[in-house]
Amino acid sequence: MEMFLDVLSQLAGGFVTSFLLFILTLILALPLGLLVSFCTMSKFAPLSMLSKLIVWILRGTPLMLQIFAIFYLPGILRLFIWPQMNTGWEWFDTTFSTRFIAALVAFAINYAAYFSEIFRGGIQSISQGQYEACQVLGMSKREAFFKVILLQVIKRIIPPMSNEIITLIKDTSLANTIAVYELIFEAKEFMVIDALIWPLFMAGAFYLLFVGLLTIIFGLIEKKLSYFRS
Repeated sequence: MEMFLDVLSQLAGGFVTSFLLFILTLILALPLGLLVSFCTMSKFAPLSMLSKLIVWILRGTPLMLQIFAIFYLPGILRLFIWPQMNTGWEWFDTTFSTRFIAALVAFAINYAAYFSEIFRGGIQSISQGQYEACQVLGMSKREAFFKVILLQVIKRIIPPMSNEIITLIKDTSLANTIAVYELIFEAKEFMVIDALIWPLFMAGAFYLLFVGLLTIIFGLIEKKLSYFRS
């Protein structure tokens, strides 16, 4: 029982880190994804092409590779710029906060690319008649978007967005590749040090319960927005 409680305590601490990474990624990636979607739909060709290229690269390469790039690239560039500072390929220090920030940046950029495509699809799915009706009512483009269009877009993108958000909570486990002390990292420590495999299954239970909670929340959101049915 004492071992079980010790494992549970360690995993709970790891889940707090995973949850923090999850929440901060959403806070950064959602508005960034909306901004990128506007850039992608821009009539200014260079901006649109650049945005599409960035999204293509981020969606076409593994998230793990992007985490490594964010964490190691600054150190590699530093070696070229200041070769006398030969202190390794990592960031300027290897503390937990630096590793966490590197993982957060990678997650936020990666998921912003995916969210941008969901936003773009949702915005472009709204019929032109909606915009024309807003103009007839004397609304500006800004008022029409935020008061009429955006609410309908949110309703339409909830299902695909919920899938990506649920995937995000599981993808936070990739942060352990740069030694961020998240849930899977803590479970693996018991496997390496104490030769215990069951903490990994307990970690899976943490994910399963949280995904279940998210599923309920998104179900309630969809029900709340059901008045936007065609």
